[in-house]
Parts: sequence; C-alpha cells; structure tokens
Amino acid sequence: MDADGVVYDLSPLTADIDEDFLGANGVVAVERALAAEALPRRAITGERIGAPVARPGKVICVGPNYRKPPPFEPPVEPALFLKAPDTVVGAYDQVLIPRGGTAVDWEIELAVVVGATARYLDGPADAKAVIAGYAISHDVSERAFQHERGGTIDKGKCCETFNPLGPWLVTPDELSDPTDLRLRLWVDGEVRQDASTRDMIFDPAQLVWYASQFMVLRPGDILNTGTPPGCAIGLPGRPYLRAGQIVELEVTGLGRQRQVIGTA
Repeated sequence: MDADGVVYDLSPLTADIDEDFLGANGVVAVERALAAEALPRRAITGERIGAPVARPGKVICVGPNYRKPPPFEPPVEPALFLKAPDTVVGAYDQVLIPRGGTAVDWEIELAVVVGATARYLDGPADAKAVIAGYAISHDVSERAFQHERGGTIDKGKCCETFNPLGPWLVTPDELSDPTDLRLRLWVDGEVRQDASTRDMIFDPAQLVWYASQFMVLRPGDILNTGTPPGCAIGLPGRPYLRAGQIVELEVTGLGRQRQVIGTA
C-alpha cells in the first residue's frame, strides 16, 4: 500500500510475505518493482485481511516492559517466553474464548518483525539492520490458564486466535520513531489502555539484541515487546472479555485492529 492508500499485488514477486521473502531481501524487491511501475493494482474492499507475515517461525514475547508507579521495580533484564506461531491471525479475525476459559484478557503490543537471521548481535545498534518492520500485535491471554493451571505460562498464551497481527507490516523507513508511538485499546468503545512506547523499559532494538543472545532470530519471526498498564487483570473487578464484546486497537502509523470476541 502506498502513501495514497493504493494497494498493489505482490504476487509477481512472491506467493506470500514469509521467511523466504523477507530473507531474500524482498522489501527491496518491492521498492524496485514499485519504482518501475511493475506491480498491478488490487482492489481489496470486502476481502479478508490476513496477518501481514505468513507462518512465522516463532513468536517471542516480553514480560513486564512498561514503567509503572511504585512499588513496581523495573526488571534488570527482559523476561522472555515463546508463544505458539499458529496463534497468529488477521487483525479483524474473531478472537475465541477457549473451552473452559474464564479470564481472557487483552494486551496491546508493538510487534517487531525480524527481516534477517541474527545470532549473538554485538549490541542494540546492530539490531536495526535485522528489523524488517513493525506491526500491531494483540497478545491475548487466558489468565486462569496462565496462573492457576499448573504453573506454566504457555497454557494461557497459546490458545487458538490468541495473536491478531497487523493489519500492516510497516517498514522502518515509513515509521518515524518506534520509541515514540501511542498505543490505545478499547473494549466496547471504552478506553482500557492508552500509553506510549516512550514508557518502555527496554526499547525494540534492545529487545532484538537481547533475544539474539539466547536464540537464533530468523526472517519472519515476531517479537511482541510487552504491554502497558490497563489489562483486565489489573483493573477493579477484573472485567475479563466475554463473547460478543468488541476490542479495537490502534498504534500510531501502524493502523487499527478490530475483533469480535467469540467462543471455541
């Protein structure tokens, strides 16, 4: 999509935006094809918008990463965990409350999309060269599964549809500053989260560098950078999501998501 909102078909270049496309410097190929007017235009009205990255190899998530008032103490190092890649769905797809779920929570996050293989990066400055772009990520969580079902966080993070992504993958040159973006989330029209990435403890480049010390990052991997305050688990009465509710998310320069909550 160009600056005027015109959509172009990438199928002459690739079957999908995936590990192979990103790893082969596909973004540059798109830039060249656009400059040469070699891509056909595409009407997308009424079409489903899938996740902007197909079949990510892994989804890396970060624990507490936004500053809060005392007695909160910022972590010395980021807490990392993995989320099943097949939780990733489109920005407008339905989010399903899993069977037996009683505490489904929202979490708006800035997602980093990895664009090149990275291992043992020397520092955060080197991370910028391996970032393909950014997107909105909705890191949905089932808190009872996460905290009360045997002590493993994965149970509350890996349910079907638990990571809407997109609608856009925005390349770094199109995003003014990933450390100064406003994030907002609404439930049934009521603002629940409203924060800025300025409040991050570890910025995106730091997180990519840090993660590369513990695992190999590959093109198409997603790194969810943590969520600001305002989740249901921290609100009076813990108003967890119910079927029929509508969640909307927006991040500066990255578009807007909308999901209707359903049941599995």
